[in-house]
Amino acid sequence: MTLKQLCEEISSNDPNMLDEGSHMGSRIMCPEYSLHIEDRKTYPLSGDERVFALCWTIHPDKKLYGTIKPSTVSFSYSCSFEEGCKTQMHTHEYLELAYIVSGTFHQRILGKDIVFKQGELCLIDKNCLHQDCLDTDSACILFIGIANEMFDSIISNQVADERIISFLQTALLKQKNQWQYLHFKPTEQSNNAIEGYLLSLMNELIHHDKASSYICHGLLMRIFHLLSSGYDISLSSKMQRKMNWLLYEEIIGYIKENYRDISIKQLSEHFHFHEDYFNRMLKSKTGMTYTQYVQNLRLEEAEKLLRQSELTIDDIAGKVGYSNKGYFYKIFVEKNHMTPAKFRKEILN
Repeated sequence: MTLKQLCEEISSNDPNMLDEGSHMGSRIMCPEYSLHIEDRKTYPLSGDERVFALCWTIHPDKKLYGTIKPSTVSFSYSCSFEEGCKTQMHTHEYLELAYIVSGTFHQRILGKDIVFKQGELCLIDKNCLHQDCLDTDSACILFIGIANEMFDSIISNQVADERIISFLQTALLKQKNQWQYLHFKPTEQSNNAIEGYLLSLMNELIHHDKASSYICHGLLMRIFHLLSSGYDISLSSKMQRKMNWLLYEEIIGYIKENYRDISIKQLSEHFHFHEDYFNRMLKSKTGMTYTQYVQNLRLEEAEKLLRQSELTIDDIAGKVGYSNKGYFYKIFVEKNHMTPAKFRKEILN
C-alpha cells in the first residue's frame, strides 16, 4: 500500500463518521470565521504521546475527509467546502511538519502566500500564524504534529544540518519574538525514501502499542537526516538573520554566565553544534574566535577586580578561570602593556 492509499483509506473509510459540528471535526478543519481572531491549537494527545498525524484528503467534489492518528476511538470526518475556503488563522503549541502526498497545497504563513507541490514539505514553528486554503480540486496532505520533547535527540545527535538545528534551537527558546517556517523541496530520489519513512510512521501511529513511540522517534530522526541531505531548504535571508541573532544572544549569554570554567566542548554539548560553528558565529559578530572572546571576558573581569577589590593578583587569576598564573600574567601584559600590579597601582593613583 502506498502512503497516498493509506491516507485516503483512514481518512474516509472509517464507519465512525463524525458530523461537521463535532469538536474533533473542528480541530481537523475549522473554516475561517473572523479576520481578527487567532485560534491556538493545543496538543491533541495526552499522556506520553509525542507524535500524531492529521490526514487530509481533498476530493474534486469539494469535500474534505480527515482523521487523526493515534486516537482512542477510530473515526473519519468529512465536510463540504466552497471554492477558496480557508481555515481560521491559527497557531500551534507544537511544531508541525506538513508533507504534500499528492496535488498542491496553498498556505498563508506570516502574511505570505505559498503554494507547496507534491513531494514538498513545510516545517512550521510553534506560535507561527498561518492558515490553510482549500482551493484545489484534489490533494492529499499529511500533517505531523511533534511535541517539543521529541527534538532533544534530533538536536543532540546532530542528525540534521545547521539550518535545521538552528531552526529547532530557535523554536525551543522560551523567550523570542521571531516565528519561522522552512520549505523543503526534494532533490532527485528523495521522494521515495521519505515516503517510505512516512508510511512506516503512519503504520506505527495506527498500530500504536508501547513500542510505537520509540519507533516513531527513530523514524523522525531518519526523516530529519534525509531533509538535511536530500532537500533544498528555503528560508528568507531576513528570517535567517533573525534566527542567527536570537541564537547568538542565547549563546553569548551562556558564555558570559560560565566564562570562568567553560570549554568549547561543553558549549558544543549544550547547544549541539559542531565546535567550528561557534568560531564562525563569534568571528562574524565580534571579530574574535571563541578562544579570543572568552579570554577577553576573563581579562575584562580581572581588570574590574583589580580596580574594585583587594584580592591578591593570584586570587584574581584563579577567580576569572586561570589556574596557570604565569599564563595569566603573560596575556594580561599582552593586552594592557603592563603587569596586573602596575595596572592596579596606576588605577589607584
